[in-house]
Amino acid sequence: MKIIETTLPGALILEPQVFGDARGFFYESYNEAKYREAGVDHRFVQSNVSRSARGVLRGLHYQWPNPQGKLVSVLEGEVYDVAVDIRRGSPTFGQSAGVMLTADNHRHFWVPEGFAHGFCVLSEFATFTYQCTALYEPKADAGIRWNDAALGIDWPISAPLLSDKDGKTPLLADVPPERLPVYRP
Repeated sequence: MKIIETTLPGALILEPQVFGDARGFFYESYNEAKYREAGVDHRFVQSNVSRSARGVLRGLHYQWPNPQGKLVSVLEGEVYDVAVDIRRGSPTFGQSAGVMLTADNHRHFWVPEGFAHGFCVLSEFATFTYQCTALYEPKADAGIRWNDAALGIDWPISAPLLSDKDGKTPLLADVPPERLPVYRP
């Protein structure tokens, strides 16, 4: 497995070794020992799959308290995926890292606990999968504005299709401090 560090410490792009021939391909989508060696030493307790159409943008979501780390990948289509460090006191607070995840590149993106996460769909449809380190808690569900200028995310889409919830999320500067994770070096 190839490990690519992003500009955000802890957020990693993981490229599995793919074995392919005329019949198709095979790769390990998760191997606990290999991921632990790569720095993703977490227990996953929930797995989710979503399917979205071209132009859909989901995010930027996080959960606080009881933050979720997410190991994300694409089974069908193509998305631009983003992680934002929102941990109070972090040296990279408010900074983001983005990666293209496609069914063809088989990449996985590790979004650590304490980071907001979002993606936009660039193909006709995308089937997106993610494993989480904590169970979803509706009362802890939170988000920040996808186009917050202070974050400087260069989304490859200008007029996304948003849920009502995502269209009403606050700017990062407007989130009360107690609703943000805390950086723990």
